[in-house]
Amino acid sequence: MSISCFSLLFCLPFFTFLTIHSKPVTSPYLSPTTIFPHYQNMLKTFKIFIYTPNEAFTFNTPAESLFYASLRNSPFVTHDAEEAHLFFVPFASGLSTRSIARVIRRLREELPYWNRTLGADHFYLSCAGLGYESNRNLVELKKNSVQISCFPASAGKFIPHKDIALPPFPKSNVPQAPANRTARFLGYFGHSGVKESSLVNELVNDPDFLIESEPSDQLSYTERLASSKFCLFEYGGDVSGIGEALRFGCVPAVITDRPIQDLPFLDVLRWQEIAVFVPVGGVKELKRVLGRTYGDRHEQMSKLGVKASEHFVWNRVPQPLDSFHTVMYQLYLRRHTIRYPRRERD
Repeated sequence: MSISCFSLLFCLPFFTFLTIHSKPVTSPYLSPTTIFPHYQNMLKTFKIFIYTPNEAFTFNTPAESLFYASLRNSPFVTHDAEEAHLFFVPFASGLSTRSIARVIRRLREELPYWNRTLGADHFYLSCAGLGYESNRNLVELKKNSVQISCFPASAGKFIPHKDIALPPFPKSNVPQAPANRTARFLGYFGHSGVKESSLVNELVNDPDFLIESEPSDQLSYTERLASSKFCLFEYGGDVSGIGEALRFGCVPAVITDRPIQDLPFLDVLRWQEIAVFVPVGGVKELKRVLGRTYGDRHEQMSKLGVKASEHFVWNRVPQPLDSFHTVMYQLYLRRHTIRYPRRERD
């Protein structure tokens, strides 16, 4: 039997799919044999140089603030820029693009590190993300430097394979997930009081779904997660509970009208094994996809999701493999940068 292809490149995804799914997946990680040795090496060797900001500043979101505080107090920080793998450019949330351009221009003129790679070994925090501007300093920051932004990212403000999405910061600290769970509902949708959702209007009277606004206490919230097979999230809406859903074995079902390229930890996790992505199409399409998944592999996805959930935990004092350290691991994977030819300054 012979198989012809216009290009081997077009054949590879098909054969890769067959290889991946020819046996049960037992790990939520893309590279289960290498992630932990590489993680340990990161803890021993990875170094970050933080530029000194012109003045004190704050971030607008808890995830940004906690990441920045954790980074500053971490052993990753070095005061010797020559031994740094990456450079962090700090600036406040909501800073104007003109002011950000001045920050980059100062780095370009006063220190040698930006010019060595045109910013390719630099990274910055911006929950909203930066758009495309004509200013050279902003162009290099956007195209070359790693942006760490919030999930979900604003349209057009996230570059896949370069940028990194912060995992959602939970609204409350839920207790430990129960060892045994009885899932009575096909899906739970905590829609945070949004009344203009057509999906909510369709599902509210369906006995297979538990549809509620933001719960008033932690106990009721955890009971809803534990009693549901799937937890529904509308991409672009409130996704703050996705980490808790994973921890409770409630498989996230993300409803979206387009491919999602800004998921947290895309370099680390097999998202297709811990979550379901449902095209926008109403209740009939939703129940079809969830019903098929529940019948085929829900139990395995639930177990893998519980394993993956430790990476979605934000700690005031960082702990191994938590959100802070997993974001740092993604930065570590980007430590080898392309050396661009140096250009004359404008």
